[in-house]
Amino acid sequence: MPSTSQLSSLLESGEHLVTDGALATELEARGCNLDDPLWSAKVLLEGPHLIRDVHRDYFSAGARIATTASYQATPQGFARRGMSGQEALELVALSVRLADEARRGHLAATPGAGSLLIAGSVGPYGAYLADGSEYRGDYTLGQEEFMDFHRPRVAALVDAGVDFLACETLPSFAEAEALAALTEEFGVESWFSFSLRDGANISDGTPLTAVAGLLDAHPLVAAVGVNCVPLHLVTRALAALHSATDKPLVAYPNSGETYDPVTKTWGPSTALAQGRYAEPADPAGGAAAWLEHGARIIGGCCRTTPGDIAAVGKAIAAQR
Repeated sequence: MPSTSQLSSLLESGEHLVTDGALATELEARGCNLDDPLWSAKVLLEGPHLIRDVHRDYFSAGARIATTASYQATPQGFARRGMSGQEALELVALSVRLADEARRGHLAATPGAGSLLIAGSVGPYGAYLADGSEYRGDYTLGQEEFMDFHRPRVAALVDAGVDFLACETLPSFAEAEALAALTEEFGVESWFSFSLRDGANISDGTPLTAVAGLLDAHPLVAAVGVNCVPLHLVTRALAALHSATDKPLVAYPNSGETYDPVTKTWGPSTALAQGRYAEPADPAGGAAAWLEHGARIIGGCCRTTPGDIAAVGKAIAAQR
């Protein structure tokens, strides 16, 4: 198994890391229909080679981190398809192997690419519900219930050899508490990134400063930040986090479009259209400001592409 301290080691050495962009967007571009409660995890069943190809494209674009296709891959979700818990966890492990195959292939072709890491994606309980609640945080479980839900997938990711966990799109303070305890249970590094209600609060209304305070107490949390959020919220959110923690920050927002979790469709940014915010046009356009506010890991989430990630890499290089 790879060392689970590689992320913090790279950050402590002064590295600024480019992470990957949207997996689902690229899978849809390859003809996958993701209108399904399993979302991109569905492709682990139907076309796993396509996932490997997307990872390879992001590495070729300059990403140093591949995020596994396990965001919505849970035993509970696969059970709806009549699969056993063991079969589901084998698919979680497959998501790691596909990322590793892409990494090995890219390193063979590009020996000077440097250290490439695999982040095991751990989506929130709301992602399993597939009703948009990862953007609301309006579900309630006890800490042990959260830990019981996440533990099998975390174990499968760690056993399959991820370099660290990406606990991402988290809308709930209580769930973050449970996941932080779980990463300690497994002794694995992680980053924690949150969905937002606004520039100062995560989706359930908890202030970002409180989130930073929680995660400061967990040494295995290597970075904290935001993802799957509108571009115009990122700078303010990073400023709030940076005021409350010395941990490196991570930001991988959406492309700039607005997502409707009810209709599951994308449209133009309402904030930009109404002139309410000075919004960057894309993640690369925001990179300079985000670096100033403590971001050390920058990439993209929904609707971003390898082209966006290549642009982020150039923007970071221009600031160094």
